[in-house]
Amino acid sequence: MNLQLFKVKPSTTSKERIVRVLLPSDYDTSSRHYPVTYALDGQNLFEAKMAFGGRHWKLPETMSKMPKKLQSIIIGIDNAGAGRANEYAPFRRSRQGGGGEQHLHFLIEKLKPAIDSNFRTLPQATDTCIMGSSLGGLLALYAGLRFDQVFGKVGVLSPSLWFNPQVLKLAESSVGIKGKFYLASSRTESKHMASAMQQVYWALRNGGVSDENLRVILRERGKHNEIFWGREYPKMHRWLFS
Repeated sequence: MNLQLFKVKPSTTSKERIVRVLLPSDYDTSSRHYPVTYALDGQNLFEAKMAFGGRHWKLPETMSKMPKKLQSIIIGIDNAGAGRANEYAPFRRSRQGGGGEQHLHFLIEKLKPAIDSNFRTLPQATDTCIMGSSLGGLLALYAGLRFDQVFGKVGVLSPSLWFNPQVLKLAESSVGIKGKFYLASSRTESKHMASAMQQVYWALRNGGVSDENLRVILRERGKHNEIFWGREYPKMHRWLFS
């Protein structure tokens, strides 16, 4: 797999950020155009030396085993470190959060056009995915609700719905959401995760997401960490891109 790096500045007030682009194995030998996955917490996806606690999702290894017809370009956007909650949470919670919408505008208005201009992408919503875990999962879910005209595939792992329960209300009040949603977590992450996943399922169903476009999975075992999310990613990717 071909991993490329470049730096961006999401806003005039934010620090410079690394963006990692993982290209399919046959990218340089074909003329194909590919779907694109925008993945939050980019530090934790590709390399142990950059990942939180040295654990990462092992996406290069995962994608190298993916059938060619399911390959996508993966864009890993580094988080803001200590400012991660401010950048990823769509709504304010005490003194944190509230920057999620601004971060999504950066992805949609600046980063996505640059990616579409420099790589052979399929730019339409049906071929554009956003995915994340924990607070990143919260923001990915919000993105699928607010910007389904951009993100037609949504991958949500262990979303921190407790941090911004307003996202559940947004799902319930939405009408005719067009995206395809995959959500997964584990019973052993927290005592509230099972009920949270049940709530998000019904919120999305009430918001108009059909069962055909919705998969909500509660695993029996798994911790709230990169090992669990990396293990879940191949299943999520296959379902979203099949």
